[in-house]
Amino acid sequence: MNKINIENFNDLKSWPFKEAQQILKRNGGLANFKIPKKGHILLETGYGPSGLPHIGTFGEVVRTTMVRNAFMALIDCPTKMITFSDDMDGLRKVPDNVPNKKMLSEHIGKPLTSIPDPFEKYESFGHHNNAKLKSFLDAFEFEYDFVSSTESYKSGFFDNTIIEILENYEKILEIILPTLRKERKSTYSPFLPISEKSGDVLQVKIDEYRPKSKSIIYTEPLNQKKVEVLVTGGNCKLQWKVDWAMRWMALGVDYEMCGKDLTESVDLASRICKTIGKKAPVNLIY
Repeated sequence: MNKINIENFNDLKSWPFKEAQQILKRNGGLANFKIPKKGHILLETGYGPSGLPHIGTFGEVVRTTMVRNAFMALIDCPTKMITFSDDMDGLRKVPDNVPNKKMLSEHIGKPLTSIPDPFEKYESFGHHNNAKLKSFLDAFEFEYDFVSSTESYKSGFFDNTIIEILENYEKILEIILPTLRKERKSTYSPFLPISEKSGDVLQVKIDEYRPKSKSIIYTEPLNQKKVEVLVTGGNCKLQWKVDWAMRWMALGVDYEMCGKDLTESVDLASRICKTIGKKAPVNLIY
């Protein structure tokens, strides 16, 4: 499998090659490298489509592409790179650079793919921003696969891993709760149910976790009634740090980089993977 005839990896001092070496090490090293069961090495970049794509999005994709190219120069192994869109996130605020702000303000809290497109061109605001992202990346001829959070949740692709999260919710709470402020601890849950009443992504206290029935029980804010909902099929979204760990496990991500503002998120997501018996990807904090 070796593609570069070198005796010492230290001769390759540029940072993309150093990152590529970390991916090799994660999978047995150059001499004992094993292609993962999925048949390829997977590199991931992420995008939050609550706003239009920007230069930071471009930077993350181009840097990850550099690592991918370095890896492919070192060893003969199939690779894939995905750009993952967190388009099931609830809209938190109305962006400044969009039309129809009043209309958007009426949909605060709803998933981005459930909100009308203020530009009136696509199925939803999330679909519009996803299309802009893909057009942006395609203009630079990046090689990538686009993955939608909404489609992954609703299609059931994430279901098995979400069930593992539910089965290990107590261990996950032990990891997350010590990092939260006192007032947040009382209501925090790894699961964010999607309200059947309002359509909002709800950050509510979970009254009961039911791993055997693959469900949770919460109190609906609009009528204060108890609701039992399956955690599968896109009925719930996971909180950010738990969602990230779930995505790494479900997709089999081998490498992802991120900004230093997400250092704690990387640490906690990696610990969640470990507590479920899975390997976290190689991470570069820049």
